[in-house]
Amino acid sequence: MSRPIAAAALILTTIIWGLAFVAQKTAMDSLGPLSFAGARYLLGTICIIPLARWEYRRAPRQIATSDWSLIALIAISFFFGVWLQQAGLTMTTVTNAGFLTSVYVLFVPILALVALRRRPHPVIWLGMPLALIGVYLLNGARLDSFNLGDALVVLGALAWAVQILLIGIVSERTGLPITISFICFATTAVLAGGGALAFEAPQLEGFYASWAEIIYSGILSTAVAFTLQAIAQQYVPPSNAAIILSAEGLFAAIGGALLLHERLSWIGYLGAGLIFAAILLVELTPMLRRPPAAGQAR
Repeated sequence: MSRPIAAAALILTTIIWGLAFVAQKTAMDSLGPLSFAGARYLLGTICIIPLARWEYRRAPRQIATSDWSLIALIAISFFFGVWLQQAGLTMTTVTNAGFLTSVYVLFVPILALVALRRRPHPVIWLGMPLALIGVYLLNGARLDSFNLGDALVVLGALAWAVQILLIGIVSERTGLPITISFICFATTAVLAGGGALAFEAPQLEGFYASWAEIIYSGILSTAVAFTLQAIAQQYVPPSNAAIILSAEGLFAAIGGALLLHERLSWIGYLGAGLIFAAILLVELTPMLRRPPAAGQAR
């Protein structure tokens, strides 16, 4: 897969995720966060079983022990990202959640530098704040009072940053992006489902009332989008991928406008422009320079 196609796949992922914020919010009228997450990821797990099985059988080599350790870390980070974001949505708005989730744009290059000693392309340090400013303006250049829900979403963003940082590395090393996604989905389905039974006592009526949100989130936002992310991030550096994925705040706002009758102000449209400018900046600038030598960080 070429890098432009991989970037396009990440943009499609971003659109799906952004619109999913609305589904995740409205589902909380009938279900608790763990109940919804458990149903969503159970459906997502079932959907990708055939692809994961096909991919694993075609694998040229066995997964190394060290890779299994990283896959476990990715799966646990994935669960916490899902749970914290979903719990936060019960106490904060879709627009706040969209902005605060995008804070992983800041976390990813910092984690890459600190944990992996990987220096991102210098343009990241321009694109990263540009994208964050864009998402901030998209939400009207203000945040309502910072509450527990906001804090949970920020903690979830840190978990997403770990997942975004590692999934591209491990997928490239193992050649099993769909299998890794399957493990993440199954882990989240089991942990969220067990937590729901223990703490939320879900009722069948709640699942019936949220069937549309579960189907959208389980099939498109989970099975399709996260699998696209795992495949595409083999070809796009983690920090660049984080910038692209930060545009989910834009599509969350569009979903809010279409389905929840929210409207953007002029400053919101300015923010949308800055987000796309950041995406173009981090994707096009490296192409204008010679490719780095083997082993040199991008």
